[in-house]
Amino acid sequence: MSYLRSKIPLGKYLNSKNGTFLFFLIGVIGVSVAIIKYLSVTLYYSSSVNLSYSSIKPKIIKLEDLPAEDERIGGIITADINDDGKKDFIITKPGHIVVYQGSGQKLWAKQINIQVTIKSEKNGLPGHFGAGVQAGDVDGDSKTEVLFLTKDNTLHIVEGESGKTKKTIPLKSPAGTERWEHLVITNFRGQGDRDLLLQTTNSEGYRTGVFLAAYAIDELLKKEDPQPLWTRDDFVANAHNGARVADLNGDGKDEVLGATLISPDGEILVQIPLKGHVDSIFVADVRPDIPGLEVLALEEGGGNRVFLFNRDRLIWETHYKNQEPQNAALGNFDNRPGLEIWCRSRYHEHQKPFIFDAQGQLIAKYKMDNVAPRDWTVRGVEVIFTIDWTGREKQLAAAKERHESGDIGIFNPLSGKFLYKFKEKADRLYVADVSGDWREELIVVNGNKLHIYSNPEPNPNPNRPRLWSQNHYHRSKMTWNYYSP
Repeated sequence: MSYLRSKIPLGKYLNSKNGTFLFFLIGVIGVSVAIIKYLSVTLYYSSSVNLSYSSIKPKIIKLEDLPAEDERIGGIITADINDDGKKDFIITKPGHIVVYQGSGQKLWAKQINIQVTIKSEKNGLPGHFGAGVQAGDVDGDSKTEVLFLTKDNTLHIVEGESGKTKKTIPLKSPAGTERWEHLVITNFRGQGDRDLLLQTTNSEGYRTGVFLAAYAIDELLKKEDPQPLWTRDDFVANAHNGARVADLNGDGKDEVLGATLISPDGEILVQIPLKGHVDSIFVADVRPDIPGLEVLALEEGGGNRVFLFNRDRLIWETHYKNQEPQNAALGNFDNRPGLEIWCRSRYHEHQKPFIFDAQGQLIAKYKMDNVAPRDWTVRGVEVIFTIDWTGREKQLAAAKERHESGDIGIFNPLSGKFLYKFKEKADRLYVADVSGDWREELIVVNGNKLHIYSNPEPNPNPNRPRLWSQNHYHRSKMTWNYYSP
């Protein structure tokens, strides 16, 4: 007899035979739940891979003047800051910028209220792991400058080698915004890296970077009241990070990349048919049979689709069972024509990646539990970069443990097989060619240290041009964040 239907007092009921049975039933249910949890963990470990840590030792750079504590705010980029032909590092955290040579020597450091944030939809750009800093020769003096914004709505242009201020420029942001939040060195006029794109979000509600303004940097440097080349207040941006730019058609001028593509003169070229919002965005030559570069965008909500498009048209859209792709890696992962698109999936635990070919056709899928190292987190991978590690045609992917300062690894995106695992406490992972042999290194921010891992094996193709010679590679490495490495 159900207690809920009975008028017998609870105490008497529990003292009855029925009460004894109830306690027995509760005990059985509790044990069953415990067994299920145990079996799920056991099954995960039995299906994962026993992979030893790599014996490759990193180069370590101690980052003086940078706090060891990590709030998951700020990031890292690499550029030739002191113009000696070698790559250097700029690392940011709230209130801090530090600049180090690849040799480990400190160039300069600043304590300043730099515009870096965590959740852009709540706090504004540049978003999770965004560095909030740019580097390039922006005034034509053949020396690199470093540019960044501060929270008092000021643009700072400083000497790359010394950090000395060249110009501070108070800015005015559009009505309904807090300040300009994101900046990108660009080439809109065909005169080299002499232009600047500014972006900001609406200050109320769900924040996205709808506001853009393009400036000639010479105008910013020399005029008291600089006027923009163009502005927009309707840019359909990536929801979680700042605008990216690239020269899509090889005309020597950059387009602005989002769910809308903006021409160098500020006109809308293409707008994809979104129902949700864009989670991440990439640019590459996915389809070599089509002139120019393509843009890949991942949708959250709506149909959870993957879009491939260029400055002329939407090329295709696809999905896998309407499952959210969330994060991606684009690369030459097998022998099919063009590039493959690896999508991570959105599962909080036990990720299930799926892969499309350059035509948008599903070619592979697997469970991360079956391929990840045995002691890897069940939450899977995050900050996934395509990496040229081996020097061969086929590329791999690099990632860190998700939602923790943990290990990093290199895996085959098509099969999921992990090839390398590195013992780490990685707050940030960044991938770029810094050694000079065109292959890429793993660059880790671990507290207030940099760990740089290089492939010690001989490069089988040493004469290939450096990746930095590609405009879109250079631009992407300057504008990455958590969602769009």
